[in-house]
Amino acid sequence: MRDIPFEMPAIIRGKHGGTKQLIRGRRSYKTSYTLNSDKYGSVTFSVWIVCTYKNGKRREHGREFFVYAVYKVKLSLHSIHDDYRLRFGIESSYRMKNQCRIKTTIKNPIIRLLFVGLAFLIINIWIYLVWHYLSRLKRSTRQVFSHLLTLKQMLEFLRQAVDRNYGVACEVYLPSG
Repeated sequence: MRDIPFEMPAIIRGKHGGTKQLIRGRRSYKTSYTLNSDKYGSVTFSVWIVCTYKNGKRREHGREFFVYAVYKVKLSLHSIHDDYRLRFGIESSYRMKNQCRIKTTIKNPIIRLLFVGLAFLIINIWIYLVWHYLSRLKRSTRQVFSHLLTLKQMLEFLRQAVDRNYGVACEVYLPSG
């Protein structure tokens, strides 16, 4: 095993076994967990279970549990959840980028980087449109109506505009030779 520190969320699975069995009590705690596989054998690693209270957030109440697989992390049990939540925006933006990135077989890295840049530009334009035209201030918080123009809808509008301006190739003619 490489000596590289990591923290990553573990999916809560199982009815009686799995990581679901770790969800108990009212407090956060650390334990170990063994993952078994017929094909790859077994591995034991540290697991940190973080218990948070919703306290009316998103109009919900009660406890919420998060499970993290951890190795050589220099964080406290209570700060690991906050630390990982900071990554959520990064991962979400990459998922969104993959939704609107131009798929190509071009090997030229400059053109591929251009396509990634265009994808992020489209996402930022969509966020700007939703924030400025499809939201309103309500009791010192902003209410966003992103369901009125989803990213998928905007991509479809852009595709239709490109089709209208440049046409769609329905047939390909091969030269006779």
